[in-house]
Amino acid sequence: MKTKLTINGKLISVQFSPTDRLLDVLRNYGFTEVKEGCRDGECGACVVLLNEKLVNSCQVLAASAMDADVTTVKGLDAGSAGPIQEAFVDAGAVQCGFCTPGMVLATYALLQENPDPDTGRIRQALDGNLCRCTGYVKIIEAVQLAAERTKRHE
Repeated sequence: MKTKLTINGKLISVQFSPTDRLLDVLRNYGFTEVKEGCRDGECGACVVLLNEKLVNSCQVLAASAMDADVTTVKGLDAGSAGPIQEAFVDAGAVQCGFCTPGMVLATYALLQENPDPDTGRIRQALDGNLCRCTGYVKIIEAVQLAAERTKRHE
């Protein structure tokens, strides 16, 4: 199939097989910030925003994204993503970095929906994003810090 996809706000021409996943297309066209982890939609390494909704790109056929807006972590507005990324660094929630793009996108999606989430809501929003390095205490602290910082920027 040959079509155009809107990825990070840019319309690009892509070619793919009808059975290719959105993850495959993104990786094949250089969007390496989208990681392949489990292939089962359980680890969160491949998450993207599809029409502003957080999805596992390994579970989405590329053909179903043809009329959609796809946003990777690099496509986030710097004004919105900056405080989140800084909070992850400042809270010590980043180690190997493999899960970080997915965690940042999940945090972004959460804060768009709920700018002042409690710990339970943060845990729920991060469910499905696995980290093998940090444990989740620092990540939850990073999301809380990001919420505080994004409220200050409003």
